[in-house]
This record gives sequence, C-alpha cells and structure tokens, in this order.
Amino acid sequence: MPSSVRFVDCLRADLVRLSAGPDLATGFRLWIRILHPRYFPVLLVRLSASCFRNPLSRPLAFLFSGLNLVLFGLEVTPRCRIGGGLLLPHTVGTVIGAFEIGSNTTIFQGVTLGARLLDFGYDPSRRPIIGDNVVVGAGAKVLGGIKIGNGAVIAANSLVLSDVRDNARVMGIPAEERGTTA
Repeated sequence: MPSSVRFVDCLRADLVRLSAGPDLATGFRLWIRILHPRYFPVLLVRLSASCFRNPLSRPLAFLFSGLNLVLFGLEVTPRCRIGGGLLLPHTVGTVIGAFEIGSNTTIFQGVTLGARLLDFGYDPSRRPIIGDNVVVGAGAKVLGGIKIGNGAVIAANSLVLSDVRDNARVMGIPAEERGTTA
C-alpha cells in the first residue's frame, strides 16, 4: 500500500525504475540521474507529498507542486498517495489528482487522473485509485471514483469512466476492455 512506503524507499524505487536496474550510480553520476528531466519531476512530487503530511511544512508542499507545474507542465496534488517506482517518461500536460497510485506505475504525457466534476475540496470518493504496475498511455483520461486493477494497460487517448479489472487492456471513448496483459 503506497501510504506505508517510506519517502527514501520511494525515491530509491523511482531511481531504480528510471535506471532499468538496481545498480544505482554514486557520486557525480547519481546527481546527474537526480537532475534528469524524467526523475526531477518525480522528486518534486515526492517532496511535495512529504511536506503536505506535516501541517507546518504544507506551504512548501504547494511551492514544490507549483514548481513542478512551471518547470515541467506537471500538476500533481500533494494529497495523492503514490507508491515507489513512479515513471513519468514525459510530463507536459499531465494532471494527477487521483486518490492513490500503486507501485511501478508509468504515466505518459497529457494524462488526467481525477474527479469527473469540479472538486476543489478533494473528496477521495470522487478520485480514481490506480493499482500496481499500471501503464496509462498518452492523453488518457481516468475520471471519477473508480479502481484500475493491477497490471492494467490504458491505451492512449482513452476515456476511462468505470472500474478496470487486473491485467485488462482498455481502449476507446468510453474505454472498453480489449484483452488482457497476462
């Protein structure tokens, strides 16, 4: 469960996922990876979420979140619980307002994960829950209080408005299952 994963463990899992293996670089090469445009936005997401959990550092959470929006075109609510191994190959135009995202999830550019209707109060029952090892294709929209099962693949430009079972492949507007990933 993402809420129980430690901050440092998530950062390490994110680096491992970006590096495609557990052999992390040290020293200068590690700094190059941390500043990588596919890792630095994830680092800002982690910092924002970490600061949000402490009421005294909440203003920093919104600073990190805003920095991510300005630098990378990535809007992520600090309230979203995200497991380790998050991979964002391209960030521009992505909005993550989900309630929870599992481990080893890949989210491409232009994706929206959030409520169907305006929800500035952040009602978790209106937000999607994304399982582990999910791939969300470019431009996909996952909206409402739905669950996306572990190992699911959501095709590019799909509109998902209902639950998706484990290992399902969904595509279309509205999205329909078109096979499995297993």
